[in-house]
This record gives sequence, C-alpha cells and structure tokens, in this order.
Amino acid sequence: MLSIRQEQILNLLIQEYIDSAEPVSSQFLDEKYQFGVCPATIRNEMQKLANEGYLSQPHTSAGRVPTDKGYRFFVDCLLKEKIYREKEDFLDVWKDFEEQIEDSFRLTRLMAKKIAQETSSLASAYFPEEEIAVKEGWSGIFREPEFESLGYAERFAKIADEVEEKIGDFGQEEMQILIGAENPLPQAGDFSLIISKFSFPDRKTGFVAILGPKRMPYEKNINLINSFKKFLENI
Repeated sequence: MLSIRQEQILNLLIQEYIDSAEPVSSQFLDEKYQFGVCPATIRNEMQKLANEGYLSQPHTSAGRVPTDKGYRFFVDCLLKEKIYREKEDFLDVWKDFEEQIEDSFRLTRLMAKKIAQETSSLASAYFPEEEIAVKEGWSGIFREPEFESLGYAERFAKIADEVEEKIGDFGQEEMQILIGAENPLPQAGDFSLIISKFSFPDRKTGFVAILGPKRMPYEKNINLINSFKKFLENI
C-alpha cells in the first residue's frame, strides 16, 4: 500500500516523463512541486517506489522512469478519479463531424485522423465484418523519441498489423487499456494499446484502437475515445 505522498510523487513523475521522455530526478520534482519536505525525503520515497517495482533507473541517468506497474497505477488513478469523463473541450472536437454521420466509414477515417493529430499516436479504426481497416498517424508517431531505434520501429509496425488481424479477439464493449506485457500479442511489451468498441446509428459496429509507446498521453487518449462514443450516442 502506497502512502499519499508516494502516490503523489509517482503520479507526478509519470506525467513529467510522459511530457518530456526524459528520466525524472528527485531534485527536479522537489524544485518544481515544493512537497514541503527535504530533498532527501523525496529521494527516499522514490527509492521505495523503485523497490516496490513502480519505477526503474536507466543505468546512464540519475532520474527514474515508470515501469509497467507504475503506468498501471497511474492509469487506474485516472479511471478511479474519473478524469476520463467527457469535458466540453473534448466534445467540441467532434462538433464539425455531424455532417459526416451518414457515411460511417468516412466518419471513422476522420475520427482516426483527428485522434492521431491530437495525441501523436497511431489511431486505427476497424470494421471486422466488412474487413475494413484505417490507420492514421504514421508520420506523427515516428517522430517520437522511442522510434530513433530501428528495432523499436520495426516491432511497432508488426504489432500494428497484428492488432488489425486479431481485433475481433478483443471484442469487449468497455474500453481496454493494455500496458506493456499486459498486451497478449507477442513482442508488444514496449507499447500500450487502448481499444474500444463503438456503434453507429446505421448499426455498423467497429473498434477504435490507439497504439503507441508506453509513454503515451493516457488521459487525453481516454478522453478522446469516450467523447467520440458520447458524440455517437448524442447523434
């Protein structure tokens, strides 16, 4: 069981890492957030979090980065606190899409493109019954620092194809957030996948999936998917 201070440190560290892609040090957190305790206390708390498996330390850096367990805690906090609830600014993202509602395939392609633009992730939409798949965001995702490694980029492209092939195996109505090794697909340990089922007024059923590094903007991704589903319900 984590203390309130440890939870705060962990969540802030993960958000900083998501934003910067750089290991986060205790000195940085102490200077930015003013926890009201001495820097040594922050270091000790981060060491405890590392000992519990929430953080790891790259051998070339004094900072820490989240593990799968750390990301899972972060995402569960987002869901528990209901930060994912639709906000007007996210619902407004889709207000110009109403004129496309009669063409579910065009609307889905525009939706995937919009999510990719908003989050720099690979956004995909699938209609398994029609065997139609749309992927948007390749140029943006490859600008993320993780893709400087050729092997990482090759594994990502392979996982993206496997998600398309096995999309029906997920098949859950509720949103699924699979982090690293939680993903049942082989060699998916470096990535996170958010996937959700949705239905159009013409009764077509599809899936939206967001695939990216584990350092993805979870809060924004969750909000965008939920707001799109809310948009369809309102229509």
